[in-house]
Amino acid sequence: MSPSPVLPDYAGANVRGIVPALLAPRGVSAPSWMPAEVNGARQVVLLVLDGLGWEQLRDREALAPTLASMKGRAITTVAPSTTATALTSIATGLTPGEHGVVGYRMDIAGEVLNVLRWSTGAGDSRRQIEPRTTQPFTPFLGESVPVVSKAELEGSAFTEAHLRGSRPCGWRAPSSLAVTVGELLAAGEHFVYAYYDGIDKIAHERGFGSYYDAELRAADALVAQVLEVLPPGAALLVTADHGQVETGDRVVPPHADVMAHVRHQTGEGRFRWLHARPGAANDLLAAARERHGDVAWVHSRAELIEAGWFGAVVSPPVAARYGDVALVPHAPITFHDPADSGPFQLICRHGSLTSAEMLVPLLAATR
Repeated sequence: MSPSPVLPDYAGANVRGIVPALLAPRGVSAPSWMPAEVNGARQVVLLVLDGLGWEQLRDREALAPTLASMKGRAITTVAPSTTATALTSIATGLTPGEHGVVGYRMDIAGEVLNVLRWSTGAGDSRRQIEPRTTQPFTPFLGESVPVVSKAELEGSAFTEAHLRGSRPCGWRAPSSLAVTVGELLAAGEHFVYAYYDGIDKIAHERGFGSYYDAELRAADALVAQVLEVLPPGAALLVTADHGQVETGDRVVPPHADVMAHVRHQTGEGRFRWLHARPGAANDLLAAARERHGDVAWVHSRAELIEAGWFGAVVSPPVAARYGDVALVPHAPITFHDPADSGPFQLICRHGSLTSAEMLVPLLAATR
């Protein structure tokens, strides 16, 4: 018997609901899952720690005393549990089925777009695949919000897709993040969005161990620095886009019986979309279930849309970006696609719907 997936609670405690709750008009009650510390706060900082799962944090609370002292709970991220999709949901307040950034790699009219690099096999694709039409919704409910993030990310196509209209306040060293946040709060900004990617990067490259522990300590110190610059009446809210699973060298190529029906693949190793050859979708589903059903949830696109994995609404243009069959591992493995590779093997991965990947913190503190 395979375990049950942790489904996104899009109507409740989910990352997509954070920004709408924080930017709601005064007098509108915050949802019950939002930490009480942000209620009535005159200024709020939302800090996204990329890759910090709830389970990984709870297992290492002694390494993160500041985060451990904050009030809050676990909430769910989106499906797939991956950066491009989750950050877009956080910024726009929409489900993946609405905003259309459906994964790390997605099919756009037959081209496989790497969303974070905004490239296809032909290279940079900003002119051919416009970020503003690929993700047409304005973030932060239309407000011009200051975004404190890596300076190198400013002007990227993915930034244009999910953060356009915001005001970039780039940092070049992590030590500058809290300083910049403090300056913005002192200038009277009522909402500041901040993003830090160190935990995710170290988990991918080094896995869980001494390097991960050192990075978690550093991230916790960063949170403490942000708390120190909060003026009276301000609140800090910390969340993440996804957690992690250590897969190491457990890289599984889809079986030859499966690949016989595959035109190309999208997604990523822990949420692999298989795009069927013409007329082969049913045979592909049957073969994938037979060969990989013991280690993964194997479903058709229609089944996942019906089950609400991507939200209550998935428009036809967005649905066309998904493949025909999804391989979503519940075992600690990753499915290989030779077209989806980088300069090194990733040790920790994410994308699937295990609790380790789907549950993220929502923690708050005030001055």
